[in-house]
Amino acid sequence: MITMSQKEVGRLRVLEQVRHGALSQVEAANVLQISVRQLRRIQRRYETEGEAALVHRLRGHSSNHKLDETLVLRAQQLIASHYADFGPTLAAETLAERHGIALSVESVRTLMRAAGLWRAKRRRLKPIHPLRERRPRRGELIQIDGSPHDWFEGRAPRCTLLVFIDDATSELMALRFARAESTTDYLLTLRGYIVEHGLPMCLYSDRHTIFRSPCAQNPQTTYFARALERLGIEGIQASSPQAKGRVERANQTLQDRLIKAMRLADICDIEAANAWLPTYVKGHNRRFAVAPGEPEDAHVPYQGSPEELDFALAYHHERRLSKTLSCQFRQQIVQVHAPGQQRRLIGQQVRIIEHLDASLQLLHGRASLAFTTVHKKDYVKPAEDAKSINARVQQAVNKRPVPPAANHPWRRWEGPVPSPRVLPQTAP
Repeated sequence: MITMSQKEVGRLRVLEQVRHGALSQVEAANVLQISVRQLRRIQRRYETEGEAALVHRLRGHSSNHKLDETLVLRAQQLIASHYADFGPTLAAETLAERHGIALSVESVRTLMRAAGLWRAKRRRLKPIHPLRERRPRRGELIQIDGSPHDWFEGRAPRCTLLVFIDDATSELMALRFARAESTTDYLLTLRGYIVEHGLPMCLYSDRHTIFRSPCAQNPQTTYFARALERLGIEGIQASSPQAKGRVERANQTLQDRLIKAMRLADICDIEAANAWLPTYVKGHNRRFAVAPGEPEDAHVPYQGSPEELDFALAYHHERRLSKTLSCQFRQQIVQVHAPGQQRRLIGQQVRIIEHLDASLQLLHGRASLAFTTVHKKDYVKPAEDAKSINARVQQAVNKRPVPPAANHPWRRWEGPVPSPRVLPQTAP
């Protein structure tokens, strides 16, 4: 018994009409939407073999593109034992890179669906936001963000990944794991970025207090914003997460792929992860980076020395020296040692430069001052020299009270006793 499809039954009817002269070969070819030459071949085979000639030759046989059963079984075992939580795309790439098994994404998707390891996610309708075109040049706009997550899947405490991504190419420009989002970690990430790529034109961030003052009535420039000003980099804060959607989507990709890559590399702490991240960044950029609209690079090479870069990225604090040439800083007393300059430095404004490695530097103008730091509990006020004591005594003498004038209101006292506010007049 010959089983025919609906298409093959339709061909049989048309060929019967050609056989009985009801249709010409040209008309039949137009009905079947094939060439006249192809119709003649089918008609000759039909006249020789009958209805069996119209049935597809591979019906009942395995496809010529069928995957090898041994290969499929091995792929299923590897996915089930090592990559059960991978998506089909990442699983296909990992099988090819680590095991030499080249399967298409759809083939891997079929295997995972059959094994119950993957199910299509139901997509929710999301609000539509207007598209913003990419910046044309690499380095013209760098989107930055922090992504708190369980990056080590319980092998280490939760932490935050700081992400710098280029708007023009979607390249990961810098990655750094930190305990939490902080100004110091952002400045350290920016330092590594500048050393490797140069100065970008603009950094695009959210409205975290690291980048923008939370006080609307009296906004203050943050330490990070001051560092950008010293380096000549523009800082822009986005009004919504969708405005910096490129880095937000990169965070989602990293939370899928980076986590699994660290698991396969057996990385279990922040220090090891930060040392390994450049290797991951190269592979990620090969996979996802795109060509910029314009070939010109907008980065500006940093011309200063490493010390000047550290100075620009450091925290700058203003303090005023007391009479003992000291000031308070972070629960410590900063005591200046400047022999012969005591009188000149008393009450002067100084800058405390707190570098990213926690070392301190004290500047008066451009001159560096020698100093020591002592905890406030252990601080002993230095002894004054003879000149300072005499100056203080003379200042106290000069501040002796002066008797009021003869017509002062205090002298118009009416009472049984003299006014207590009027000093007694001394005879000349």
